Amino acid sequence: MRGKLWIVGFGPGSEKHITERAKEALQESDCVIGYKTYMELVAGLIEGKEVISTGMSEEVSRAQAAVKYAEAGRTVAVISSGDAGVYGMAGLIYEVLAEKGWREEDGVEVEIIPGISAINSCASLLGAPVMHDACTISLSDHLTPWDLIVRRIEAAGAADFVIALYNPRSGKRTRQIVEAQRILLKHRSPDTPVGLVKSAYRDRQQVVMTTLANMLDYEIGMLTTVIIGNSATFLYENKMITPRGYQRKYTLTSEKQPLRPHERLKPEHEPWALHKGKEGAPPLYEIGMKALQMLDGKKTEFLQESFPQRKVESIFEVAVSPGVANKKFTAKQLSALSAIAGETGSVEYTPHHQIILRVPTEKPQQITNQLEEAGFLIQPVGDVLSVKACDFCDGEKKDAIPYAEQLHEKLAGIQLPKELHIGVNGCGMACYQAVNDDIGIVFRKGKFDLFLGAKPVGRTAHAGQPVAEGIEPEEIVPLIERIVAEYKEKAHPNERLFKFFKRVKNIQGFAYRDITPTIQIEPAPCGD
Repeated sequence: MRGKLWIVGFGPGSEKHITERAKEALQESDCVIGYKTYMELVAGLIEGKEVISTGMSEEVSRAQAAVKYAEAGRTVAVISSGDAGVYGMAGLIYEVLAEKGWREEDGVEVEIIPGISAINSCASLLGAPVMHDACTISLSDHLTPWDLIVRRIEAAGAADFVIALYNPRSGKRTRQIVEAQRILLKHRSPDTPVGLVKSAYRDRQQVVMTTLANMLDYEIGMLTTVIIGNSATFLYENKMITPRGYQRKYTLTSEKQPLRPHERLKPEHEPWALHKGKEGAPPLYEIGMKALQMLDGKKTEFLQESFPQRKVESIFEVAVSPGVANKKFTAKQLSALSAIAGETGSVEYTPHHQIILRVPTEKPQQITNQLEEAGFLIQPVGDVLSVKACDFCDGEKKDAIPYAEQLHEKLAGIQLPKELHIGVNGCGMACYQAVNDDIGIVFRKGKFDLFLGAKPVGRTAHAGQPVAEGIEPEEIVPLIERIVAEYKEKAHPNERLFKFFKRVKNIQGFAYRDITPTIQIEPAPCGD
């Protein structure tokens, strides 16, 4: 049975701006996947559906889950605010499908359901600022190199486009909007009209009219779209208006026009056009192509030099450590890390007793070989399993080391719905805080105690629940394998183990108990 994938753009957020086709798709779906804030905006349309919501920056896991469920024969709706094809989920889902070899004729059915993009909804609140050529530029450099974004801003400013800036500023990205203003002031008057629209057509909608020079005096955040007028845009009655150019041929205050209909398209009345008003003169495009043909076969070389292809750089990311129980780096290992990172790479120490190495390269296997030759333990980075063990008092309390190494050998690096950390402590002191990991294992009196579902961060952080004690050594590795397998199979994308445990209430016979601190707190969002 072929599954179905509806990629739904629901517009600015108010129900009356959601298209009928989008509503139908949500009703037809048995599973809805999306960013948790967007889920709240369409809550009234998805009652009774299975809902999988994830946080910001989890687009890949949402796309992968959507494809997985559709391939299993389900009807899945993936929602995006605005239009799904404008900085939304449509392109990413097609990329995931392409990686899996999807074919339209026999693969899952895919339909993109368009919505009102932010440039359109925000423009409607400002007046008519996008009546002429316009472009959208995202200022987020999390996925796009900043120097490329700068080139786009420069080009749009020089070409006199009306510009809509998406993702202008966040908790972590504050300089990008300042740089964008600086660049555009080289090409535009400081008095150029600018509209700032936050949460268009939502409960907390805010609309501000200002100028390019003064735009940074107002609040600008991730929910703001910034629309910057071109050289002709003007303000009238608190509305941004960008003329299309009718005044060049028409008199807007007169019923009788100076040019009769059959005269309006004559070249002599369009001196600004490609033909420069000279009837019979060859178009400039033809002149340019003839000039290129005169380069005696050098046209391709000329185009390549004028418009060079930008090389996409791949970043190889890997976690390294000196060993499961060993915490001591040798001088040789540190030298190897430094040499591999070079001038363009980075080395980052993490709380999980690993070093994350990030290196631009086209030969990741070569780097892997160098790290292994230096004696490093290596594993992937991301939503994978890692084993963090104590140093077993420099090996004096060594009885649990073989079990920690077995867990690493069997499980470390496997892909999971969300990163998962197993902590192993070699005695009841638990000084390496295994009880604060997703799965905590403490060796005590020749046997193991097991803790599940710690929440290591946040204002409601807590240790894992003690679910069993006195587990026989030969049973601990198979038991952990079963727990991880159940989590991998049944957890939602981006669902941490403690959330999964709370939702399913039972993992491998271990019952969930609510130990979350009962305090009333406000959300504390951080970063993007």
